Formats: sequence, C-alpha cells, structure tokens
Amino acid sequence: MKQQYSNHKKYYIPHHFIFLPMMLAFIILGIRQSFKDAVHQLEWTLFSILSFCIFYLAIMLRQHYALGNQNRIVRLEFRLRYLELFGESSKKVEGQLSFSQMAALRFAADDEFTVLLDRALKEKLSGDEIKKAVKNWQADTMRV
Repeated sequence: MKQQYSNHKKYYIPHHFIFLPMMLAFIILGIRQSFKDAVHQLEWTLFSILSFCIFYLAIMLRQHYALGNQNRIVRLEFRLRYLELFGESSKKVEGQLSFSQMAALRFAADDEFTVLLDRALKEKLSGDEIKKAVKNWQADTMRV
C-alpha cells in the first residue's frame, strides 16, 4: 500500500489492539466489581489502581523512549537533507521551525521540500498543513 497523508499513522497491533484494550477492560472490571462486591471492595479497588498504573506505564514508557529517539533522528534527517539541498547548515532556519513542521517536511519530495519549507517559514504553516500540502508523498515506513 502506498503511504500518504490518510494512512501514514502506524500502529503496533499487540500493543495498541490487544494489550492496551485488555488493560482498559481490567480497569473497568475492577471499578465495576468494587461497587458490586462489597465484601471484596478493597481488593477490587486495589486491582483497579494496579491495572491503571500498568496501563499508564505501558503507554508512557513505550512512547517516551521510542519518540524521544525518533525525534532526534527526524531532526538529524532534516539537517542532512537541508545540507544536501542548500549546501549550508540548517541552523538559521531550525530556530524558526517547530519540531512538528520539521517532521512534516520529511514526507515531501526534494522539489516540494524547498517550496514547503519556504511556505512554512513565511506563512507559519502547521505540521498538519504541511502534510496536507504534500503532493508527492515520500513514505516513512521505518518509524516507531
């Protein structure tokens, strides 16, 4: 399948569609049971709290490590691409762009990159607006 704006998000099936829904179901079950089972209310409440903590940690740790590393790589890719296209350091424009804008520009082909970069600087396009303006979408299939 060709990657484009409408299908560029990536999901990890075991994490997003099995583990997280299961943990959410455990939280709901625990809360529900804590109201229904007065004899074991404390146990069900603790079960709910523990399930929530595991759910929260699973989301935050996975995202924190993966996205932190990915963001560094996206910045380095932007710098290298800028250097290749313009033959100079990107430091002067980096300070004027948000990370979202830099990340969005990676989906543009080289000829569009220069045009969209100029528009992003002049028109203050958001990352999402840049992605929507890309005509020749360059797939990023290696992201986390």
